[in-house]
Amino acid sequence: MTNHDPHTAAFSKLFGHQPQASASAPGRVNLLGEHTDYQGGFVLPTAIPQQATVLLSRNGLRQHRLHSANLEQTLEVEVGSVGTGFAPYLTGCLNLTGTQEGMDVYIHSDVPSGGLSSSAALELATLRALRQLSDLKLDDVELALMGVRVEHEFVGVMCGVMDQMASSLANTSAMLFLDTRSLERQVLPFPAGAEVLVLDSGVPRRLAESGYNTRRGEVEEASRQLGVAQLRDVRDIQQMETLPEPLRRRARHVVSENARVLEALHADAAHFGQLMNASHASLRDDYEVSHPQVDELVALLQAHPQVLGARMTGAGFGGACVALVVAGQASAVTAEVLPRYSGQGKQVVP
Repeated sequence: MTNHDPHTAAFSKLFGHQPQASASAPGRVNLLGEHTDYQGGFVLPTAIPQQATVLLSRNGLRQHRLHSANLEQTLEVEVGSVGTGFAPYLTGCLNLTGTQEGMDVYIHSDVPSGGLSSSAALELATLRALRQLSDLKLDDVELALMGVRVEHEFVGVMCGVMDQMASSLANTSAMLFLDTRSLERQVLPFPAGAEVLVLDSGVPRRLAESGYNTRRGEVEEASRQLGVAQLRDVRDIQQMETLPEPLRRRARHVVSENARVLEALHADAAHFGQLMNASHASLRDDYEVSHPQVDELVALLQAHPQVLGARMTGAGFGGACVALVVAGQASAVTAEVLPRYSGQGKQVVP
């Protein structure tokens, strides 16, 4: 770290001393396997180029000074407390790693909010920096699971393990096939002849957190009524027919989505795209976590001749769309689709 780095220079100017550790972690886009990870399901994420960066240092005080460059805001939180705003993402990491002294923390992220795991990237970058600072004997899987605990215990979002595992373990050049129950994983190539395109719909996810926890409660109740530990254990989709609405549709999404991920492992690009299209329909109709403008953008993508498949990605209620397109055609698809979209969308990846 040198003052030639703009973040290091900004940290030094803000706090009056050099950072002692710094780390980054990427956002992720999920190609298939949405809303299955908190039911022990299968997922297929990949990392995106955009990252969250965290610089930190001990400050000798009894309070943490937390600065967000994106928000141009500094929060002060007593050691051992949680705080409000963006603070819980950081103080959760500090508290879980047993930090007993005040820290100066500077964060900057170019991961767009809305379906691309900006929060997981922030948590993993913070945990990586703390691991570096205090020489913590924690491997990348342990860091990911600690990030999940931050969401559950400090942020209040009962997420599964996919986002943090992807931010900790995935890279931008391959897919990460993850069994979220056993945490067994395999790095797989993208379908031959295709590339990934991510467009931000421009719709902020206003209901994502409350809606996410509601959906989790619904599928947990569906599991209870079906007599299984998790919907991962359901083998016959006809079992869903015994459930009352909306539990029937919620469970049908999770069970069918798991099947789509497993089918995608052996699919060529065209078939993989068809599975993405089916996933979006299921998320829209059965899980009801899409948004009219997201649906519009997905439909425009799906109608493009160079697009093999497209779907919403992330928790839903706004946010990003992911498409599998013919290799080399992502920019052309973007240039043709966005002018026809009624919202303010933008290209995120590649």
